[in-house]
Amino acid sequence: MRTHHTAITLLAAAGLLALTGCSEAVTSKPKTDPINSPSANAPATTTSADPDAARAAAGLPPEPKGAQRKAFLDGLNAIDKDIVHGKDDKAISRGIDTCGTVKNHPGDLAKQVEQTNKRWTSPTHPDGHGQTKAAQILAVSQATICPTF
Repeated sequence: MRTHHTAITLLAAAGLLALTGCSEAVTSKPKTDPINSPSANAPATTTSADPDAARAAAGLPPEPKGAQRKAFLDGLNAIDKDIVHGKDDKAISRGIDTCGTVKNHPGDLAKQVEQTNKRWTSPTHPDGHGQTKAAQILAVSQATICPTF
């Protein structure tokens, strides 16, 4: 008997909520069409079209090119080939992010190493490469991608 009362109460509450939803549709303003709204047709900003400009706006270094890129990747591979594990572009992105950690935690080497270890994972090292290698990765990133940080 008690189960029936609970079920009836829940059904009544659901019915009231449904009626409340219907009355809102009658009294509320029509919603704008997201596809045809002016903001949907606006051109993309420069930062989304130019990753280096977006990085500069965020206080990060530009993507390394040429000899700088080679020096970074060679430095990581000299520590352990599993750090890059054939994903050069991913390693570059992680290196730039590592520079962001240096910038956001100046003078806090322990925090920088901790964040570097968390960021630099691989299929065979899903929890990072350890504190020693993380410190080496941090040093290579800072020396080759963001020496002024």
